[in-house]
Amino acid sequence: MDSAVLTARDLARRSQAAAGVKDRETWLGLFADDAVVEDPIGPSPLCPDGTGHRGAEAIAGFYDTVIGQVERMRFEIERSYLCGDEVADVGTIHITMAGGHTVQVHGVFTYRSDGAGRLAALRAYWEFDSVMA
Repeated sequence: MDSAVLTARDLARRSQAAAGVKDRETWLGLFADDAVVEDPIGPSPLCPDGTGHRGAEAIAGFYDTVIGQVERMRFEIERSYLCGDEVADVGTIHITMAGGHTVQVHGVFTYRSDGAGRLAALRAYWEFDSVMA
């Protein structure tokens, strides 16, 4: 990876692409060792204490219990705002669960670069209860 040319948006697109094809190793390799994933932000059944998944081991656990359990995932980004080392993507994640059940997650998905070509944070603003209704 050439960190001199990778923006937070570039890292976001790589993250979304890797999640979409369920490429666990590539997805995990995008994160700095001390990164955090908050998806969604705040307490939810995916993170009851609301503090997020911090560090490589916790992020791998998030992948295995969330991304790894879906059949298909496709990101549809409607707008994207790159500011410094961060990008905010507004859009929808189209998810097909095992068994064919589909859900759409509408939200704002932010990614922060560590300045060295890796993700320092992935934070997702979406309403868990609305999606599961």
